[in-house]
Amino acid sequence: GNKGQNGNGYYDVTAGNIPFGDMSLFDPAFSTSTDPVRRQGARTLHNYFFMKSVDTVRDGGIIAFITSQGVLNSEQNRPVREWLMNRCDVVSAIRLPNNLFTETAGTEVGSDLIILQKRPPGDDDVTQRQTDFIESRKLSNGISVNNLFQQFDRVIHTEYKIDTDPYGKPAIVFSQSGAEAGIAENLRQMLAED
Repeated sequence: GNKGQNGNGYYDVTAGNIPFGDMSLFDPAFSTSTDPVRRQGARTLHNYFFMKSVDTVRDGGIIAFITSQGVLNSEQNRPVREWLMNRCDVVSAIRLPNNLFTETAGTEVGSDLIILQKRPPGDDDVTQRQTDFIESRKLSNGISVNNLFQQFDRVIHTEYKIDTDPYGKPAIVFSQSGAEAGIAENLRQMLAED
């Protein structure tokens, strides 16, 4: 049965590919909240989807999204990442190559696969992985990179270069050879390890 209003605590899994876009959402539970991080979450699609999913899955539930790299890279999203890590464990975080959607959507945008598991309240052990999820740092070339991706071992790629993102900002652009089959094989291996 439904445990809460709006389906809160009801679902086992939320999953999807969050649309890219700079838009805010109307959700009074967020926009009028006394929690400043919830108010920040309502201002961007990606943060909102993650935070709303934490509300709607049960304890132990899984949240899995392909999302923009900004969720993990952006320094102003640190409070949102902290909020998520106060409530979830990181099952997997994998940076996807920029050529992932080239064949199907004709876009070269950087995205991450993030899989979280909601913890029961009171379970407050913080792991190194959670700490890394929260922290991002600016490289000397001005690029912000989440600590989980500093070594590139959590990035699906066969090559990389310093270039610009679709907004003209400097970015590390990763590409994987072998098209989708190469990406799938690499991804399968990382998910199996996680």
